[in-house]
Amino acid sequence: MRLSRSKIDLYLNCPKCFYLDVKKRVKRPPGFPFTINSEIDRLLKNEFDIHRAKHTAHPLMKAYGVEAVPFEHPKMDEWRDSLRRGITYPFPETDLIITGGVDDIWVNQGGQLIIVDYKATAKVGEITLDADWQIGYKRQMEIYQWLFRKNGFEVAETGYFVYCNGRTTQESFDAKLEFDIKLIPYRGNPNWVDGTVKEIWQCLCSEIIPDQNPDCEYCNYANNFGKVSSKEIIIEKKTEQLRLG
Repeated sequence: MRLSRSKIDLYLNCPKCFYLDVKKRVKRPPGFPFTINSEIDRLLKNEFDIHRAKHTAHPLMKAYGVEAVPFEHPKMDEWRDSLRRGITYPFPETDLIITGGVDDIWVNQGGQLIIVDYKATAKVGEITLDADWQIGYKRQMEIYQWLFRKNGFEVAETGYFVYCNGRTTQESFDAKLEFDIKLIPYRGNPNWVDGTVKEIWQCLCSEIIPDQNPDCEYCNYANNFGKVSSKEIIIEKKTEQLRLG
């Protein structure tokens, strides 16, 4: 069984939703596709690939003093393909193959790989990684660091988020959207990954549906919807009985 980075994050967010998704094939309702974000990812990859072919540093690296260049490797396209391939690791004593699709890899002067992830938003104010919901971004970085180390690569502890923020204070649109790009370092600690994967394997081997996260919006909606629907059915039956009686 292939277990993606996003499914690991789903387990950490709500074990019940994870179990229903992976084992019972009952998936959460899909969100809206982030088409603009996907296009920004594609454009950034094309831009960094130009410097990858030339073995030169991107201007963003120079601006932030990162002494590195985009990493050139025959499997780069494979590692980026999160849906079909990605970088993989068969986890020992389980039937799980952990997978992840990176946005980019840089290499520093010491030969260490630097995990890089692209993000895009449009907000007023400073872009940071301080929001509670951004724990998912940090886990994502750490899982990628873990995967590359498991594949025998030396990986730097600090990765980077290339964060694009759309300017919302322009006087006119003029059929174009301009971005400010910020490079945010993050020192990852993926020591939690092994233990979490073992927990996930035990969860999947069980026939007992785990408890939900009390804060899970999907579970709470489903529970409340079920209660309301059941009450309405009971009321309808009683109304019909009264009408017939």
